[in-house]
Amino acid sequence: MLKIEHLSKQFGDLKALNDVTYNVKEGEIMGLIGQNGAGKSTTFHSILSFIHYDGEISWQDQPINEKVFNDIGYLPEERSLMPKMTVEQQILYLARLKGQSAKQIKPEIDRWMNRFEVKGRKTDKIKALSKGNQQKVQLICTLIHQPKLIILDEPFSGLDPVNVDILEQAILNAKHDGAAIIFSSHDMGNVEALCDELVMMRRGEVVLHGGIRDIRDEFGKDEVFVTTDWARTDLAALPHVIEVVERSRNRYLLRLDEPTAGKDIFQRLSHGEYIEEFSQQPPTLEEIFRLKAGDLK
Repeated sequence: MLKIEHLSKQFGDLKALNDVTYNVKEGEIMGLIGQNGAGKSTTFHSILSFIHYDGEISWQDQPINEKVFNDIGYLPEERSLMPKMTVEQQILYLARLKGQSAKQIKPEIDRWMNRFEVKGRKTDKIKALSKGNQQKVQLICTLIHQPKLIILDEPFSGLDPVNVDILEQAILNAKHDGAAIIFSSHDMGNVEALCDELVMMRRGEVVLHGGIRDIRDEFGKDEVFVTTDWARTDLAALPHVIEVVERSRNRYLLRLDEPTAGKDIFQRLSHGEYIEEFSQQPPTLEEIFRLKAGDLK
């Protein structure tokens, strides 16, 4: 288990982290979200002992130092491959830094390249690959030694939807193998699809922490998605409807000031008959993020 306890970090007058506390268990994916400057990368740099900090960070109840670095896979936000190396040389070089021998890793390279659908050969130089394929190679370097703690800083940045799906599956496979995984992302869809737990940061502090569903449910089921031939003005006149958003032809989002009104609205719209869509939901993670990130008082 990764334990972060009362983590604080100050750069001059800037309080980058302020009393941050949470755990990441084995076989669990934690999403770390927040605006730029919220403290996400500073948290990662603290975990990896890149910077000095106040507080306690441990992995399997041991301080994180050179003795446990081989258990960690880290993908930085800024990519850092060596362009004149071949793909194979790059993977082997970084694997050796994690205590793996060429004999162990070499037979695995083709399998990992196929798994990530890298367009290129292992004998190609890094600089000959596209940016997307370079990113895939760095992901291979992060995961090929099968780390027990995986830290991914904006791993989906620059990937198209197909390659996002490939990475998501790799993250889920690592979870099923028992790794503790923490990653940051600005894409709430990735976070909601993958994460068991969520930490939302703002100005160096934790403002939300818990399970994805639990966090959404805290905000109440005040949104109704409905497909109907009712006119927008008639929908707006329904009791407790405070906003109507047209999503597509005959499909609307109704925002309520009282979630318990959903049952009455359903009865009014359906008259006890079949209705194509009526789904009452809490706000999305993206809506919650905008709400909390904008609440700076």
